[in-house]
Amino acid sequence: MSSVPAAATAAAAAPPLPAAATSTEWRAEVGGIDVRFGVGAAAAVGELARELGGRRALLVTDPGVRAAGHADRAAAALDAAGVAARIFDAVIENPTTREVAAGRDAAARWGTDLVVALGGGSAMDCAKGINFLLTNGGRMEDYRGFGHARQPLLPAIGLPTTAGTGSEAQSYALIAQAESQRKMACGDRQARFRIVVLDPSLLASAPRRAAAAAGIDALAHAVESLVCRAANPVSRMLSREAWRLLEPSLLRHLAAPAELGAAGAMLLGAHLAGAAVELSMLGAAHACANPLSARYGVAHGVAVALMLPHVVRWNGAAAEAAAAYATLDGCASSERLAARIEELRAASGLPGRLREVDVEMSALPELAREAAQQWTAGFNPRPAGEEALLRLYEQAF
Repeated sequence: MSSVPAAATAAAAAPPLPAAATSTEWRAEVGGIDVRFGVGAAAAVGELARELGGRRALLVTDPGVRAAGHADRAAAALDAAGVAARIFDAVIENPTTREVAAGRDAAARWGTDLVVALGGGSAMDCAKGINFLLTNGGRMEDYRGFGHARQPLLPAIGLPTTAGTGSEAQSYALIAQAESQRKMACGDRQARFRIVVLDPSLLASAPRRAAAAAGIDALAHAVESLVCRAANPVSRMLSREAWRLLEPSLLRHLAAPAELGAAGAMLLGAHLAGAAVELSMLGAAHACANPLSARYGVAHGVAVALMLPHVVRWNGAAAEAAAAYATLDGCASSERLAARIEELRAASGLPGRLREVDVEMSALPELAREAAQQWTAGFNPRPAGEEALLRLYEQAF
């Protein structure tokens, strides 16, 4: 049986979606970002850009989003509001320093005074990277870590077209070095978007596999931020609310992408999960995922989905983490949570084993060494050293 009927069946049998404010227009400040929610809200991007004083906007996106028509519609809305727009659509999945430098050059030639990011997490991250280099110069390597921008960044607007990374809620850009493919977390408070527009109607055009991978990634953000060492009462509140929105909505959204209730719940849930990460951190699942993306080109959400159930079970041996997992709706234990993630992964049609994405057993020790060097590994609730991470890779193989 194919995964699509399985997803549709599971969606039909699921309980009602959470009673969240996902069917009306609203505006709120979340983590210092002006968030606008509503079906069709993206059409106001021109007015919002003008509010921020923009006159010449660089619209950062990828070829798929442009092919879906979103970029040209956004550019037209900007132009109609008197904000001249130039589209930069060379963003790739897991953007590198090469794409950021090309975007910086395009922005400089255009005389950009405002940045608009339209797309998934890759577009969001690339737009932030472009903003760093355009305003502060140098290379992305100069901004690795946090707080290295010495000059003001340009105002920026984020319009996510996938419900996944939550990058639009965060002050970090994840950019890979073009040569090594190693990801760098480059953050600064100024890099946050001034305005984020959450428009559920933008999600319908995402390819199913991309939507599935993004959705599992959002769930992982809720799960890992809940138990990481940097978690706090506010981040945990956001993590739990994100899970409450995402968990019953994912399969419904995959089965009916144009259904705005599920799309809205996914989009808001992913944003709140991203805000939880901004206030805390992640853990071993993301530490293990990054080398898989760098070495094998595995999509980030797919890599996270492969590792997350094993990390949940392993972390469940820590009493504090196990107790936190049990606060998520429908998860009485870490084993039940891991099993639910596996159910969602299977119904979404994503692979369940490393061997299915062409990872060799002989590569696991080197992957573990690289994972142990990832920043997020240090925030896992259990110490995540090289030996422990190797065991997790072996379990996922």
